[in-house]
Amino acid sequence: MGADQRADGAGFPDDPVALERIVDARRRRLAETVDELAVRARPKEIARRATADARQRAVALVTDEQGELRYERIAAAAAVAVLFVALMVVRRRSGRR
Repeated sequence: MGADQRADGAGFPDDPVALERIVDARRRRLAETVDELAVRARPKEIARRATADARQRAVALVTDEQGELRYERIAAAAAVAVLFVALMVVRRRSGRR
């Protein structure tokens, strides 16, 4: 509804042709909204958005506001990865005995 058109009908034109144009315009906007929601609800689209969000978060984690790498965070992540691999190796070796 436009700012000059209220839900009780006040502000609507009396001309049937003008009313039909208003209804058609609203119907088109509603159809576009429904189509957009249908696209957003597709599993592939949801997965694509989730992947893009995860990628953006990962990049934000290792870069600053200017896009420069944060080496201290990269080093910390690498240290955690090395520690994890070392723990897995120790665990496998102790399990074989």
